[in-house]
Amino acid sequence: MLTEQIKATFKDAARKLTGQKKREFTAQVALDYFEGSARQTERALGWDRVSIQRGLDSLKSGTDYEDNYQARGRKKVETLLPNLAQDIDELVQGDVQADPKFQTPFGYLKVTAQGVRDQLIAEKGYVDEELPCRQTIGEVLNRLGYRLRKPSRPSR
Repeated sequence: MLTEQIKATFKDAARKLTGQKKREFTAQVALDYFEGSARQTERALGWDRVSIQRGLDSLKSGTDYEDNYQARGRKKVETLLPNLAQDIDELVQGDVQADPKFQTPFGYLKVTAQGVRDQLIAEKGYVDEELPCRQTIGEVLNRLGYRLRKPSRPSR
């Protein structure tokens, strides 16, 4: 049986590894000390059983398990609504101001992100539920090269 000191050493070593190397290490520990059982290894060391099993499978077959990090996370709104960026660009063309000192390449808008969102619903036929929130519209505007400024009040 493994002592607590050996278990601590295994856990420390596994914590310092990532990806395929970690899976192979945990699988090798399972083979050497737990009769190749991912379940027993999980119970004794607290490692993820699925990851151990993937490591065992890759050791047996000789092929690495492929991580698919690109599929994680939420997709950009432009992927979900492909015409959104073009529609926003068409709406704000008349409201763009250049930097007065020409120090930045950005176009500054005199409208708010909420105003752009409202125009998308009124003029482009979008439904309120399908459009992203005001903040996301602002992020899309930034990606398109626009910067939002608070509308200036006319001086008296």
